[in-house]
Amino acid sequence: MSSSLTQVFAALLLSTALACNAVTATDTAVALPNPVVDAPLATVKGEQSAVLAGGCFWGVEAVFEHVKGVTNVVVGYSGGAAKAAHYEMVGRGKSGHAEAVKITYDPSLISYGQLLKIFFSVAHNPTELNRQGPDTGTQYRSAIFYVNEEQKRIADAYIAQLNEAKVFARPVVTQVAALDAFYQAEAHHQDYAVRHPDEPYIVINDLPKVENLRQQFPQLYTPR
Repeated sequence: MSSSLTQVFAALLLSTALACNAVTATDTAVALPNPVVDAPLATVKGEQSAVLAGGCFWGVEAVFEHVKGVTNVVVGYSGGAAKAAHYEMVGRGKSGHAEAVKITYDPSLISYGQLLKIFFSVAHNPTELNRQGPDTGTQYRSAIFYVNEEQKRIADAYIAQLNEAKVFARPVVTQVAALDAFYQAEAHHQDYAVRHPDEPYIVINDLPKVENLRQQFPQLYTPR
């Protein structure tokens, strides 16, 4: 399909979604409190990682690529066995894996708790069980794969804080599990939203998340 026809098709799909009251850039983001429990900003520059899953990894990656303090984002699979870590098997929903992103960040510029605040606020809907938007299955589950006990402590405390405050209409169902391994996804999935900005799925489901980040977190948003 030509780029002009793709753009027309995307515009038609987007207008249909708006007419049907689908989730849009103005109503998906949820204003959240800062985590009460968080790691303080480091006094020197460094490098740490966070592994998060929240539906199709294209959109989660697109959000965190625009966050100040994040130096790299890679999409992949976590939660299952090495032999099942490829898209064809994960897509069947029986691999045990979730589509995940590995975020490398500078803890002197952004805290783990702030990453979780963005994750819960604009990157996905943490109250949806085994689905996000049009995508269904355990591979699209909401999950935090912690790499150490401090991350587990911060994640558990923040989920409890959000549920107690009832900031969402339904309870947060995000799984908190120890990271066993992160398997990088195939090359054509990396930077997918950047390379396919006119694809209808990206226009409807993922670009609004990036816009929500810009609106909700202007101090943390950075152009790519």
